[in-house]
Amino acid sequence: MNVKRRMLMLPALAVALMGAIPGSLVPAVAGPEEDAIAKHLEVFRAAQAAGKAEGLASLCAEELSYSHSNGSVDDKASLLSGITTANYKWTSLEYKNPTIRVVGPAAIVRFNFVGEQEFAADGKKTPQNLHVLMNWLKQGSEWKLLSRSATRL
Repeated sequence: MNVKRRMLMLPALAVALMGAIPGSLVPAVAGPEEDAIAKHLEVFRAAQAAGKAEGLASLCAEELSYSHSNGSVDDKASLLSGITTANYKWTSLEYKNPTIRVVGPAAIVRFNFVGEQEFAADGKKTPQNLHVLMNWLKQGSEWKLLSRSATRL
């Protein structure tokens, strides 16, 4: 077979052009792992919005490190306890524009956390607008939330 340099350049040119196209224009291809994480993320959001600690417990790793936007950090036990004894309820809670990137047995999840809390004592409503980074780890056959960090927007 006679190979010409021109034939070798086409794959390199295609790769270079793909790098020049903004990521938002390239469709994301979700596989089974991304789909599983997306489902876990929705279950987590729904349980959080409903204030159901038992719904979150099975999704969290025992080694959980959960950082809030005010700088406080919870482990799994203190997070679940805090949800059980919360003095507020969520009147709305959305995880907007989530991105999921699987890297081996880990997944990087980012989204905008938008919601409103209503406090029991005075009925005061407080909006929340955060950027959240979650790290999920595959433990056995299940994805578990390993860490979470939030930043106010």
